Order: sequence, then structure tokens, then C-alpha cells
Amino acid sequence: MTAQTPPTPPFRDPHLPFAKRIDDLLARLTPDEKIGFLHQYAPAVDRLGVAAFRTGQEALHGVAWMGPATVFPQAVGLGATWNEELLRRVGDAVSKEVRAMRARDDRVGLNVWSPTVNLLRHPLWGRNEEGYSEDPKLTSAIATAYTRGLRGDHPTYWRTAPVLKHWLAHNNETGRDVSSSSVRPRVLHEYDLRAFRETVEAGAVAGVMPAYNLVNGRPNHVSPYLREHLRTWTDEDLLVCSDAGAPSNLVDSEHYFDTHEEATAASLLSGVDSFTDHGTDGSTIVARVQGALDQGLLTEADLDAAVRRQLSVRFRLGEFDPAHDPHADIEDFDTPAHRALAQEAAEQAVVLLKNADDLLPLAHDTRLAVVGLLADECKLDWYSGTLIHRSTPLEGLYERFGAERVEFAEGVDRVRLKTSQGAYLYVPLADVPDEVRGAEGALDPALLAGRTDLPPLTTDPTGTELALVDWGEGILTLRAPDGRYLSVAEDGYVRAAADQPGGWVVQETFRLEPHENGHLLLHIGTGRHVSVAADGVKVAEEDGEVFELLVAERGEDAVARVAEAADVVLVVAGNDPHINGRETEDRTTLQLPAHQRRLLRAARAANPNTVLALVSAYPYTVDPADLPGLPAILWTAHGGQAAGTALARVIAGDVSPAGRLPQTWYAADSDLPDLLDYDVIGGRQTYLYFEGTPLFPFGHGLSYASFSYGDLSARVELGAVQVEFTVTNTGDVTADEVAQLYTRAADPSVPRPRRELAAHRRVTLAPGETADLSFELPLSAFEFWDVARGGHRLEPGAYDLLVGASSEDIRVRTTVTLAGEPAAPRTVLQQGLAAADFDEQSGGEIVDRTKVTGDAVTPAGGGTAELVYRHCDFGAGVTEVTVEVAGEGVVELSLDGGPTLAQLALPAPTSGPYDYTTLVAGIVAEGVHDVHIGLRGSLRLAHVGFSG
Repeated sequence: MTAQTPPTPPFRDPHLPFAKRIDDLLARLTPDEKIGFLHQYAPAVDRLGVAAFRTGQEALHGVAWMGPATVFPQAVGLGATWNEELLRRVGDAVSKEVRAMRARDDRVGLNVWSPTVNLLRHPLWGRNEEGYSEDPKLTSAIATAYTRGLRGDHPTYWRTAPVLKHWLAHNNETGRDVSSSSVRPRVLHEYDLRAFRETVEAGAVAGVMPAYNLVNGRPNHVSPYLREHLRTWTDEDLLVCSDAGAPSNLVDSEHYFDTHEEATAASLLSGVDSFTDHGTDGSTIVARVQGALDQGLLTEADLDAAVRRQLSVRFRLGEFDPAHDPHADIEDFDTPAHRALAQEAAEQAVVLLKNADDLLPLAHDTRLAVVGLLADECKLDWYSGTLIHRSTPLEGLYERFGAERVEFAEGVDRVRLKTSQGAYLYVPLADVPDEVRGAEGALDPALLAGRTDLPPLTTDPTGTELALVDWGEGILTLRAPDGRYLSVAEDGYVRAAADQPGGWVVQETFRLEPHENGHLLLHIGTGRHVSVAADGVKVAEEDGEVFELLVAERGEDAVARVAEAADVVLVVAGNDPHINGRETEDRTTLQLPAHQRRLLRAARAANPNTVLALVSAYPYTVDPADLPGLPAILWTAHGGQAAGTALARVIAGDVSPAGRLPQTWYAADSDLPDLLDYDVIGGRQTYLYFEGTPLFPFGHGLSYASFSYGDLSARVELGAVQVEFTVTNTGDVTADEVAQLYTRAADPSVPRPRRELAAHRRVTLAPGETADLSFELPLSAFEFWDVARGGHRLEPGAYDLLVGASSEDIRVRTTVTLAGEPAAPRTVLQQGLAAADFDEQSGGEIVDRTKVTGDAVTPAGGGTAELVYRHCDFGAGVTEVTVEVAGEGVVELSLDGGPTLAQLALPAPTSGPYDYTTLVAGIVAEGVHDVHIGLRGSLRLAHVGFSG
């Protein structure tokens, strides 16, 4: 007899819809198997032939952490291109490399955690490099293009499955797991949600990752917005993946829940589907989910909802249809096309900020001095892959201008460190191969160990001259003559061992601390001082060695020497992406570090033809004393593998620069709001509301050509505003121009943006060529969130249309009149006032009304707060006011800024912050008034009602 072939289970049938196949597979999984799927590392189900699966593959600007890959410019640099078509091609290349790398290394995942769509609200945020722009429209346009490239264009099967980071209102590393962003409804809907919403609605997003922080007092990992907003924007099953360790934070650092079972259940019910916690070991999460089930906090149906969303992604990735997966045989890795694309992206990201007297581009026979700490560097950040190719500015300029015409001075301070015994620190020679950190790839690069195969530093009578760089705030790196940085490994010894500063905890940074007649050398990574022992130099808990710092040469002396003999000096300054501004660490100032200011001033003093090229992950300010004397300034983010070639080609005029600033460059630290002030409206933040004079405005960027704008027309038809205008290249070189269209309400009834980006287009024009550009703006682009009605509203009236080369360089304008919906007073008799729906406030912050949903308002720090609600209609009259409050304190009510009409005091503190009680007082009011509410003490106000 012949054994009968078992029938193909429905979940393996490629002819069935995914939904039916997922139903079938879910029905076959046991509860224990379903629980196992909830961890980031979902185990295989061998009895069903279902493979193991990992959520999460970093791919922000190339495949990260898994070894060599094509490295594109940082995300903020890609944002500076203002070019969606380019970003789609970059996403396409990255996703193909993900597939090609996975074919030879199954550690590479297809669920990519990228892009980051957090808005660059505050330029001191440590992760500025990861976002695209401060503007939600530009951010969503760039992110949508990148996700479309990552997804691929097959109608059924996705090349990779992109997850957007980090939901929501997340712009601070300082206390990032315990701080709460107070986000009023208008800011929520007009700003923070927009970048996510428009990207999700475009249809190429597989999920989101909640951020570590809290929003309005509630952790993002239990945010009701995941249900109320995110999942309403698309019919696709979106996979919500927790950030690493965040599920445990709900109990361990945030103390939001008493037990991990409660926290895990609340996360799952809020919409988290995959738990990234405890590395590759899923046993802890499994135990927590099982405990929550045993306690009745979850049901199997809750597990099914989360597992279904994960399976939906896996089916779309072709996992269950290997014979039909169009992406299975992709081999595109480090191809000539990818290398050319990396260079094109780096070129398009360069922004020309200033070019007095057309100093740039430089003639081919220019004698050039290239100086600065970034001049011969090709820096990587935490989310970079390992370089296969590299190009520094110096190398690019050698190639473009000829090495004989280029002189170089790095500008480091060359020093020796003398011990109290009269000996000097000495770096022993080592005959060992070079190693590049992360070259082999790692699922968690934070676990990569330092090198111990090299001999520790010792001392001898002459010592080794070290290259010292002060990166700001006294944070130093020390480099040996062979190019290796002094570093500390797990055994505590100091070695010249690192190719670059890096790692989750950087082990290559030090601080000199004055002590007696010398300095202690503090190793920042361990918090210990450097000491000298018989078996070598190490960090120790006991008193460290007292060193005398002997300077053989100051960096500015070397810079001045080469600068004075050159026709033009290029100072390349900026940041190291692992120092003073990165994930876990915000910046403290916009200022360029003092060491680099010294070099800039030395170059300028020696040669007035000094060009400043800033290579950085974030904006800087330039000292007012230095700015007038600098004829030319460029900026580029760390540009990946082709950064140096790209910069050199722009400087030489092979490419006309057309990058545009994706965020405001403020003139001084005093222009900045507090890092934790998320109210962009009340705080007058970003180009949308900032009323000061920026150093360089949003959208700014110069060209080697000139452009004229004209023939602007606008008409309202078919529920949209049709806008047309022309752009003409009036220069003598072919160049790109980024035409920008802004809108502005001419006479708004509430604070509205000074101007708001509605559309843009990057076009290439030959000399004399004209482009006819047209845009269709839906009427929804002119709406705002009306807190009185709890929804968007188009206000009738005039709207300015502003067209030009930046948010401040407006060339042509016109006005359209839109019908809209007139404002109506708040109907407080029917609805009362939700506390968070204020029009204006001072001293308050929004907190969670309950742990599940709703908002309340409390005075910051238990002090006082003033809330204003405009145009409240009391009709024929009211005689009573009620307030829902918790805590302890007093609520005061007045109308139109007049005397207090009611004072409602809690007779005793309530039992907890969520234990609300209703207080009642008599008032007399009729007609329309502004309601003023004063909060005094540690209380939470949830709602105000009126009757009578």
C-alpha cells in the first residue's frame, strides 16, 4: 500500500486570502505557542513547520549592526535632500541589501525598525540625527517615500516590513523612561500625530514602536492612542513592537504598575503585540503573560489579536510562500548602483548656508588648506552599518584637486602625560591585526566587548605623544600615533585599542580634573580614575595617578601654519556621533566646542578666505563674532560612505548644492525652549511659531545658480486649492532648486503657524530653463484642531499662499478665500469643559485621568496653574458649577479675568491620584464669556460642568 499524502493545511495554501490562512494557523496553535510568539524572538513551532521569527532589524540609513553594508547619509541628512524620489530609491536599495544579507545570515531580520518619524522639535535632542525634520509635512513625505522603498512594489509580498519609531512626542534623552511630555490636544493633532498618520495612511507601514517616555502622564506602551488613532488609519494589521526593555520599565523605573503581570496585560490590551525585553531570552515575558492569564487579566482572545498581527506581517513577507516570494533570490549587495546612490544622496544632502562674494565653488587650481577635527574622518553613528567603502573630506579633496595642491592639519593638541614619578605614559608597539568594531555583526551591539589582545599602556622615560581632542564640556579623546584610541576593556586596563569612539557605553572618553599640581584622568565610561600599576595602566577605585599635561603642539598652531600659505582654508568641524549628543544623552548647548572654535579663529586670522564646513548630526550656532568674517559656510550630516567625495564635488562645483535645512538653526541657546516643553504653540517653537530671528531659517539653502519665481495662480475647485507657478534658472549652471509652498491663515481666531509647509518639489533646471509646477492642496491642509468642538475645522476667511526658496525667502504670494465653518461658542451647558481642552494655560501640565484613558490637568510641581477657555456659552443662565478633582487643593473660577466667582476646595486629600470626587458651588452667569480656572495645590482637574 502507498502512504497517502496528508492534505496541505489551509495556512500553506497560497491561493487563499491571508486572513483565512491566519485564521487556520491561529486555530492550530496552542495557548503556550501563542504566548511564545509575543516575545521579540518568537520560537519555531516544529510540529507545524513554522520557523522562528525575530522582530526588529535596524535600517535607518542602511542595514545596521549586522556587519558590512552600504552606508547612506544619516536620516537628518536624507531629510535635508527634500527629495522623496531619492528616498524611495534609498529605501529600495536598503531593503534589497536586507534580503541579500539574510540569504547568507539568518540573523538579519525582515521586520525593519525604521524610519524614525519623531519631529525634530528641539535641536538639543540627542537623537536629532535619527529624524528627518521639525516639520510634520516634510517628515511624513520623506518617511512615506522611504517606507515605500523598504516595502517594495509587489502588490502582495513585501520586501521588508517597516516599523515607524518612536510613538509618540519623544524628543528628550534626559530621563527618557520617566519623563512625561505634556501634549495639549492641538499639538497632538496638528503636530505630533501628523507625521505618523500621513505615513501610515500612505500604505507602506507594517507597524510602529512606542517610545520610552510618557505622554500626558501615561507611558506610551499603554497609550490609548494606539487604539483610538493609529489603528483607525489603515485596514492593515499593524504590528506594535515595544522598545527594548520598555515593558519592564512600566514597573521597574516608571512604577506605573505594581506587578509585571499587570503591566504586561495592560500593554497587550493597549495594542503592544511584540515584547522586546530580556534580549534573546523570552522566558520572562512568557512567565508574565502566563501569570496575567492565570490572574484573569488576559484572555486567549487577547493573545489571538496580538499573534494575528504578527502573523499578518509574516505572511506579507512571504515566509509561508517561499515558492511565490518574488524577493527570495535578491542578491543586490554593495552593487555599483548602490555605491552611486550613496554618493548621490550625500551630494544632495549638502546645504550651502552662506556664500559671500561667491567664494564657492573653488577653481581647479586653488591651493587649499584642509584643517579641523573632522577633516580626515568618516564618522558612523549608533545605527550605522560597517563601512565597506569610506571617503573623508580630505581624501575627497586630494582626489578632486590633487594631493600636491592640498595641505592638511588636523588641529589636535599633541600632548604627553607625565606621572608624579617623572615617567610618561607609553603606548607599547603591538603586532596584531586591525579590527573594526562591529564588523562581524551583532544582534545587540551593546554587548560587544573591548579588545584585550593588545598590551596595556605602561610608562617609560620618554613616553608616547598622544593626539588630544576636547569634544566639548571637557570630554576628551586620546589617540595613539598608530590611530588607535585609548580605551578601557572589561579587565580595566587602558589600551590603545579602538578604531573609533563607540559602543553603547563609550569607553574612549576621558576628563582631566584639576588636582594638586596636576590633573586626575577620569575615565568616563567606568567613572574611575586612571592609575599606574606595575602590570600596566588601568582604571581603579582607589586614588588615581596625578598627571602633568605637557603640550608639544597646540592644534591652532598647526592650523595657522598651513592656512597662511593657502589660497583658501576649509575648516571641517562638527561632532562625533557617539559623544555629547546621541541616544541616552542630550546636548547642553548649540555652541561649537571650544577646541573647534579655537581652530576656526586661528584659520580665519591666518587667512580671510576661510570656509567652514560643518559635518554634524544636529544644528550648531556660530558665534556672532565669527560669523561676519566667514565668507562661506556649508553643512552636511554625517554623509555615510561617500561623504568626503560628495563634499569635495560640491566645493569644486561639480555639483551645485541644493540641500535645504530640515529644521531651524537658532542663533543662540536663549532662543530655545526648555527641552521638556512640548507645547510648540504656547512655547512658540519651530519655524511654525518662532518669532525671533534664526541664524538660518527652515528650508534655507543656497545654490551656485539663481532662480526666479513667477506666474503664481490659485483657485478653489473640487474641494481643493489648485496652485500653479513657474521657477526659472536665471544662472549659468545646471542646478537643483527646491520650490517651497507655504500657507498662512491671514486673520485667525486662534494662534496659527506664522507659515506652514504645504508642498515642495525639488527640480533640476538647466540655465534658462523654466519649470511649471502645480500642486493640489486639499482643504484639510488649511484646518486646525478646534478644542471647542473636539475635531478639525476649516475656519472661513483669507489664506495666504507663499512661494519661495525657504520659509523666510518668499518670492511670490497670493491669497485665496475659503468658505469653511464659522466658529461657535462652547456649549458648556451640554458638554461642560474637559480640563485639557483649554485655549491657553500657564503653570499646568496634562496628566492621565485614569491609567486606561482620559486626561486631567495639574499644576506643575504642585504649585499653581491658570487655564483659559474662550467663548463659553452659558445660554440664559447657570447657577451651579461642578468640578471633578482628585488630590488636594483648591479650584477657583472667574469669568473674563474678573473677580473669583467660585472657590472649590477639597475638604481632605483623596485616597489617590485617580480617586476623583465632585465638588459643587453656586455661580451666576449667562451669555458668552471666557472661563478662567485657577488650580492651587497638588490636585488633578478632569472636568468642569455647569447647570441651572
